[in-house]
Formats: sequence, structure tokens, C-alpha cells
Amino acid sequence: MEVQIAVAKVGKYATSESGDTVEVIERPRGGLSLVLADGQRSGRGAKAISNMVVRKAISLLGEGVRDGAVARAAHDYLRTQRGGKVSATLNIVSVDLVSGTLVLSRNSHCPVVIVTPANLTLLDQSSEAIGIYAWTKPVITELPLEPETYVIVFTDGLLNAGTRYGQRLDVPQLAKDLLASGLRDAPALADAILQRGVELDRGRPNDDISVVVVAIVPKREHHGVRRMTISFPLPAVRGIW
Repeated sequence: MEVQIAVAKVGKYATSESGDTVEVIERPRGGLSLVLADGQRSGRGAKAISNMVVRKAISLLGEGVRDGAVARAAHDYLRTQRGGKVSATLNIVSVDLVSGTLVLSRNSHCPVVIVTPANLTLLDQSSEAIGIYAWTKPVITELPLEPETYVIVFTDGLLNAGTRYGQRLDVPQLAKDLLASGLRDAPALADAILQRGVELDRGRPNDDISVVVVAIVPKREHHGVRRMTISFPLPAVRGIW
């Protein structure tokens, strides 16, 4: 088996900076963790919040702290730094090679979609954003590492895409349809889901949108090469096209 992790994100229309932050880190005992945070509101202020949360989470994951404890610590840190007046949603997705499981930590009103060959599951238990209430804790789900497992995590920009035009995106059904059509590559799947959200907002996203796809798929190569590819647009700079 191999792990594919893909992120596709776009900022709110006519806003200089996305309030969503995503980072990936190798776990010290084997595996990978991805952290996605969505800061309250949008723009530079939201980016500062999500950056703060993700930096704290990534540093603790790199020290070997367990995911649930990392989410609690990120909450305590944000609440202390901002006096309980600012919130952020937080998702941590870990491929833990010690336990042989996918660990999903969720502090968000946005559900997580899980597609396996057997069924489609929506993780939509009640969950609070971090930073406000004293006893906030994450909702933790563990899944076995099995081939053809797809985990789709997203921020509320996707959840609410199209609502100002009287439409709403059914993310679980969209993911199911895309996979049924043969779209099995994590980057292509993330791109297709993001594109549909932008289309529903008529090309002008009403909020920051981030889509994360973590896929466990059959191994395509056998020489142990790891790859990471990142692509993002540069802002307009004088002298650079």
C-alpha cells in the first residue's frame, strides 16, 4: 500500500490572503500527520489565527505527542493567547505506522467523508471549534489502514458553497460519484471537489475553501521513493509575470 495526501485550496474572492492553513509533518515513530486549521472570519486576521494553531500542533506532533493531546494543547494555547475571544476549526489526519491506523481528530462543524470499498461514512458528530470554551476536546476516530480508503476533509467554504444562490454541495455524494467514475488519484480528486465548490459560487468563492484528500491505495512502485509536490500561485510582483 501507499499513502497519497493532496490539498487543494483557494481564498475568498477579493481577499488578499486565505484564512486556512495546512501543514504536513512526518511522525517521529513512523507515518505522517496533516493539520488543517480555519481561522475565524477571513483575510490576514484569520490567517494569523490559523498559522498560530497549526504551528503549535505541528511542533507537538513532531515531538511525538499523541493527536488528541495535540488538539487539546492547540485549543489551550489559542484560548490563552487570545483570551477566549477567537476561534478556529482544527482537523488532524494521521497515518500512524505504529498502530497501523488512520487517526482522525476533529474540532469542526464540517463533517469528514470516508469512502471504502464497503461503504461511505460521514463523521458528523457534534464537535466544537477550539479557542473559546474551557473544556473543548476533539472527536477522535481510528480506522484500519486498508487499501482503497479515502478520507476527505474540508473547511466550511466548501460546506457552504452555492448557498447564496440557493444551492448546496453534497460532498459525500460528489466524492462517491467521482470515485465511481474512476477518479482514484488523490490530487485529481481534491482538485475536482474544489472545482465544483468554486463553480457553485460562480467562480467567486464566498469563503476560503480547503479540500484535503488522504488516500490509502495499492502500491504502484517498489523502490521506496517518496515524493512531495507543491504548487501555488505567486502574487503579482513588479518585474515578475
